[in-house]
Amino acid sequence: MKKILVSFLLLFVGIPSFAQPYQFQTIKDIDALPVVSQDKTGTCWSFSSTSFLEAEILRITGKKMDLSEMYNVKYTYLDKAENYVMRQGKAQFGEGGLNHDVINSAKKYGIVYEDCYTGKVNPDEKYDHSKMEAELEAIVKKAVADTPANYPAWKKDYMAVLDNYMGKYDAEDQTVSATATIDKANEKTSKSLSPKQTLELSKLKLDDYITVTSFTHEPAYSKFILNIPDNFSNGSYYNLPLDEFIGTIDYALDNGFTLALDADVSETTFSAKYGIAVLPFNPKDAVEILTSIKPEKKVSAESRQQQFENYSTTDDHLMHIVGKVKDQNGNIYYKVKNSWGTKSGKDGYIYMSVAYMRMKAISVMLDKDGLSKATKKALGLS
Repeated sequence: MKKILVSFLLLFVGIPSFAQPYQFQTIKDIDALPVVSQDKTGTCWSFSSTSFLEAEILRITGKKMDLSEMYNVKYTYLDKAENYVMRQGKAQFGEGGLNHDVINSAKKYGIVYEDCYTGKVNPDEKYDHSKMEAELEAIVKKAVADTPANYPAWKKDYMAVLDNYMGKYDAEDQTVSATATIDKANEKTSKSLSPKQTLELSKLKLDDYITVTSFTHEPAYSKFILNIPDNFSNGSYYNLPLDEFIGTIDYALDNGFTLALDADVSETTFSAKYGIAVLPFNPKDAVEILTSIKPEKKVSAESRQQQFENYSTTDDHLMHIVGKVKDQNGNIYYKVKNSWGTKSGKDGYIYMSVAYMRMKAISVMLDKDGLSKATKKALGLS
């Protein structure tokens, strides 16, 4: 009887070690437009930022405005070329970008509806910028090598390539019709609005969007330029202590604000198949943790910094945080809208653990009103 009792007790104690398949429950879910795909392009930065702006318009006005991702991609390519040539080739050039690039483009060129500009010559084809990017890079490199003085047509040639692959968009052709006003405009009149008028209709206050991060090589609460390859436009970041950085994400979501996310997705435990992003404590759990709850790493500011400085954490991919869920053990995960189509992850979404966010999130962009009063004051924001 004693042996049987001991065996029973050992069995009971061992139960928690058995696999626990994830069971998720929604904590917070903020409205956003449907998941779309960036296809074979490196333009996640625009899909992330555009989704964020669409959610902001929903929050501010209650209106759904399906915006063109490729409109701001095209005009960012123009700014990127100017930057590359004027810096005599000593700058990043490629498909990559960051959240603030879309904000900069929207300020300068406005925004347009998706049905006004798809960025495709053939509406049935998928996005693929590989050939276009190669041709664009050849032009800017030739402009640097020959100098603009000896290649004065480089801008014309560059725009011709963009038009050839992405289609033309002439802002001068977009005017408000005699019967439509900006205040009353909707999807049906969207084609009668210029990009700047569409921006006005959206009620977006682009100057209110800030990017926050958390690194120890700069002082806490300072504002600095983060040295990452895709920061060709020298965008500034506000630096927060790690706990406050994560607390800022939680505070924003709890108060109805979504956040655009820049993160490293190179880990094998960032799974597009299972729609989960986790950081196992035991490397041996790297496979099982994709489907079952396992202990995760405790991430400190020091370990985060080390991963960043040794290139283990890089700005691989940009997405959009729209909510939070929890598993049956109470562990929290961020609901992240991706741009790999609805067949990826959980209908296009990734559930990212707090540990993964602490280690692998480069930064988040949000409305400054999504900050707590204490954080806003510490950063000197009004």
